[in-house]
Amino acid sequence: MPPPSGGPQRPGYTGPPKTVPPPPGWRPPVEYEPAPPRELPPQDHAELDTAEQSARTVTYGIGMVAGAILLIVMCALCSRVLF
Repeated sequence: MPPPSGGPQRPGYTGPPKTVPPPPGWRPPVEYEPAPPRELPPQDHAELDTAEQSARTVTYGIGMVAGAILLIVMCALCSRVLF
């Protein structure tokens, strides 16, 4: 239903408000250049390989134990169904 002709009309969207330009010569603050990064310490590749090998052994061991437990649980559940 259109508004009555004698009532106040609502204006449509007129866009964003006007902005004031910055003063002449204005610049954003300048950050100083940081110092270059330090050099990383040298790596002992033989020690890293040894640590990775022992971690792999532990991971395989945990996986084998978890697999054995899963196999025992599956056998127990299947035996209850069959017998």
